[in-house]
Amino acid sequence: QVQVVESGGGLVKAGGSLRLSCVASGSIRRISAMGWYRQVPGKEREMVATITSGLRTNYADSVKGRFTISRENAEKTVYLQMNSLGPADTAVYYCNAEIRATTESYFRDYWGQGTQVTVSS
Repeated sequence: QVQVVESGGGLVKAGGSLRLSCVASGSIRRISAMGWYRQVPGKEREMVATITSGLRTNYADSVKGRFTISRENAEKTVYLQMNSLGPADTAVYYCNAEIRATTESYFRDYWGQGTQVTVSS
């Protein structure tokens, strides 16, 4: 059984910072890409940042220069450092990981339960 669990959300004032963490656990053979997505009510979930196992990163234009994604492969953990936050960053943030479980021969997406980030003006 594989789980992906986020932590680190909360309420912050505009201009502030937050750091999100996500840990994958369970019967994992290998993790490929990991990433962060966000969603607000009434809108589709959007990619925020992704990082490959080789540490190649990709960011949404709206967060470039403000957010930094990183990972520790040995710890099966991915982070999202968010700086210069604004009200437009308010959303539920979800962690995603492409994982091959020990009982499977293919990779599939696993999602966390989401963590709320609220930025007040």
